[in-house]
Amino acid sequence: MQRFMFKAKIHRATITQADLNYEGSLSIDQTLLEAADILPYEKVAVVNITNGERLETYAIPAEPGSGVICLNGAAARKGSPGDLIIIMTYGMMSEEEARAYRPTVVHVDRNNKMVEVTHEQVAGKEYEYV
Repeated sequence: MQRFMFKAKIHRATITQADLNYEGSLSIDQTLLEAADILPYEKVAVVNITNGERLETYAIPAEPGSGVICLNGAAARKGSPGDLIIIMTYGMMSEEEARAYRPTVVHVDRNNKMVEVTHEQVAGKEYEYV
């Protein structure tokens, strides 16, 4: 059996831009993409903590170290600069892989600078990097 598992996320990133006239996708600081092992053009799920919106799109790299998180095209209607979001990826795994897999969680501060990378998520844990 194959299982569709949570692979990685960038937790509580701040939207820095929204560009309705761009072709589409989500621009993400390349440093964060690499930390979360998200490839350019990989499918991502985005949850907007601020307004409850959800969307699926694909990631494109923004300047490394820039802190850019930009909703492009139609996605720009799902959030505004300053909104907090979670960017997630998932992957198909065998039963054996799924039972041993530990996801990557990239924690960022309000400026989208990496604060911590962990490989677990603890239910009920308060987020410390506000």
